[in-house]
Amino acid sequence: MTVRRRSTGPAPSPAAAKADAHPPPSDDQQLRPPKLGLVLGASVAFLVPYLYLIYFHYEIESDLRRSIAINAAMSVGGFVTAVRLIPVAAKYVLRRNLFGFDINKKGTPEGNIKVPESLGIVVGIVFLVIAILFQHFNFTADSIWLVEYNAALASICFMMLLGFVDDVLDIPWRVKLLLPSIAGLPLLMAYAGHTTIIIPKPLIPYVGVAVLDLGWMYKLYMGLLAVFCTNSINIHAGINGLEVGQTVVIAAAVLIHNVMQIGASTDPEYKQAHAFSIYLVQPFLATSLALFSYNWYPSSVFVGDTYTYFAGMSLAVVGILGHFSETLLLFFLPQVLNFLYSLPQLLKIIPCPRHRLPKYDPQTGLLTGTKDGTLVNLFLRLFGRCSEKSLCIKLLVFQALSCLLCFWLRHLLAGWYK
Repeated sequence: MTVRRRSTGPAPSPAAAKADAHPPPSDDQQLRPPKLGLVLGASVAFLVPYLYLIYFHYEIESDLRRSIAINAAMSVGGFVTAVRLIPVAAKYVLRRNLFGFDINKKGTPEGNIKVPESLGIVVGIVFLVIAILFQHFNFTADSIWLVEYNAALASICFMMLLGFVDDVLDIPWRVKLLLPSIAGLPLLMAYAGHTTIIIPKPLIPYVGVAVLDLGWMYKLYMGLLAVFCTNSINIHAGINGLEVGQTVVIAAAVLIHNVMQIGASTDPEYKQAHAFSIYLVQPFLATSLALFSYNWYPSSVFVGDTYTYFAGMSLAVVGILGHFSETLLLFFLPQVLNFLYSLPQLLKIIPCPRHRLPKYDPQTGLLTGTKDGTLVNLFLRLFGRCSEKSLCIKLLVFQALSCLLCFWLRHLLAGWYK
């Protein structure tokens, strides 16, 4: 979490003068090296089961495997590009006074370092370039998926732009809630898929049909899902590495889910829907890992609302067009719990401070939970004081366990629920 500082005019206010007590940003300020060892270890832990499912466990068509492999190779290139571009972009945002101070290190020398803000713009741009170029290898001019694919990219791009605007202008919360609705318009207008839902078997006697057509309400649901995914990542934040870390875990789970659904299905259209999801999530995961290498504790850069909006919209898009929005919400279980726990403050039923962060003790380096309604503070109250790094690890483990719970529930309820 950051305290942002803006460039000021010739007559600064007292608050601005206090902010200017920090040394001005320097063009030669060097970022800490990216934590590539951590990223490599996490990548290996994910790639082993992922590649096993694709090449050994399931009989997947050779053309589909080829497309996934091409997309993966381009994603690796995107990772390398993002790792190299982030330090370059960091210098430019510092020159424009777009930086922040780490509140959770206040009172220490690290708390006075000006950390470049909004570096999510870099991974968003790299992701879009990869996703656009990939069309050359996989889609033809008359492909039925091409319109929805480009509509999805338009929504993601629109959301990333609005996120960057929020970082620069600091938009009020009531306006932030509307931004995903605006960004999702290209996808909603271009969506030509079904608007039906499969009724769970135990409920069929009460509903009277096995498949229910929701019509316009389905598109309303799609819009609300985009709003939730975008804002839920944005409010489950506040410590180094959490925003990107939770996204990486969810994206990895989505990829595993897609491969499992492709391998278990014989329906070509169903397979293509999940392949569509893979083509977007692989470059998304790769570029997010590049940002994670700089954002993990202690952060060299801050991701900004640019990244959280971009990440939320990307995951919402693949869940909608891949037709697994129910599963996606299960992957978002910590975000759902954090949202429900935050509602009293978000609705102003109880006072809501600007930054609902834990208290930092500069003498011990430990965080203490406050009474604010966030999962971050709840974990500190339940498990006791700990360092920022340890807290983030606990939250990411909880995210991973939630995803594993989702897979277990799908396996347990298969054939009975639907």
